[in-house]
Amino acid sequence: MLAIEDGHVFEGRSVGADGEMVGELVFNTSMTGYQEILTDPSYAGQIVTMTYPHIGNYGCNEEDVESERPQVWGFVMRECCFEPSNHRATMSLPQYLEKHGIVAIDGVDTRAITRLLRTKGAMKACISTRDLDPESLLAKARSGTDMAGSDFVKYVTIREPYEWPAEGEARYRVVAIDYGIKRNILRLLARWGCHVKVMPATVFPEEILAEDPDGVFLSNGPGDPAALPYVYPTVQAIIEKRIPIFGICLGHQILGHALGGRTYKLKFGHRGGNQPVLYQPEGKVEITAQNHGFAVDPASLSPEEVEFTHLHLNDKTCSGMRHRHLPIFSVQYHPEASPGPHDSRYLFEHFARLMDEYKARKKAAVGG
Repeated sequence: MLAIEDGHVFEGRSVGADGEMVGELVFNTSMTGYQEILTDPSYAGQIVTMTYPHIGNYGCNEEDVESERPQVWGFVMRECCFEPSNHRATMSLPQYLEKHGIVAIDGVDTRAITRLLRTKGAMKACISTRDLDPESLLAKARSGTDMAGSDFVKYVTIREPYEWPAEGEARYRVVAIDYGIKRNILRLLARWGCHVKVMPATVFPEEILAEDPDGVFLSNGPGDPAALPYVYPTVQAIIEKRIPIFGICLGHQILGHALGGRTYKLKFGHRGGNQPVLYQPEGKVEITAQNHGFAVDPASLSPEEVEFTHLHLNDKTCSGMRHRHLPIFSVQYHPEASPGPHDSRYLFEHFARLMDEYKARKKAAVGG
């Protein structure tokens, strides 16, 4: 059973693990990629409703994951497939959900849920296979933690650093700050010749500088960026050193705060693999994958310092920016999306170019 804080209750069939969770109820418009969605750390604290009616038809495996385990706090579908048809599948979606302890239901009207969220905005909800009393579930949903003002990064960031080697020659040394990093980001950085040292969200600037990085990457992640005051001093220290910085999703929002700006909560966010974004310097439209519930407020940053490079065409929110004088840029969407559109892969090339220029400046500074 699924109970939403506004009073709506949906009965369905349990297709995952036995249990109960309370989280923010959101929807995703992707037609494929459910395993990547399940394992995306940016979904910590959230119950995800899939708008596409048939989920699970190609099954699951242990390769198509964005982190070591599923990160969603609940999963809602119109119809879940129990008999997948794909040569790479090693288990069905229900088997995968049960194995990893994810509470999930199907047989509910996901179109009605999506209409509710689009009308009223993202809301708290309780999903349960144990407590089937609507009033009890509604009380639990209403007493849940609000996404706004909450730090969910603490649930997903690593505790100890680790290395992700480059593919072939290691041309750059990159420190990635893990606010909930997706593995495909690391794969693409490695493909561009980056040897990556992944460090926790609580890393101190001295620890990053000790790695003598050619660039710093700020990862995606869950929750409210305004609830992470402990991360801004580290990012500001890197900015002062004029080291190239590339931010994605939460990393983009954190960069906005570090530059003196602010963020705000969107009504129901952007989640799916079909989001149109205008790259304003070239007048080019990109189809992007997105997963976020907050946005950078352009009015909070100086246009003399920051250029807003990308614009979401559905609601005109900021989807990307770059500093006019420093080697810093970020996007709100996911250029590493897998599966998903590849329109934005050029951003990794841009990061490599900034690191080439930085390395050249360092070499010149030492007379080499």
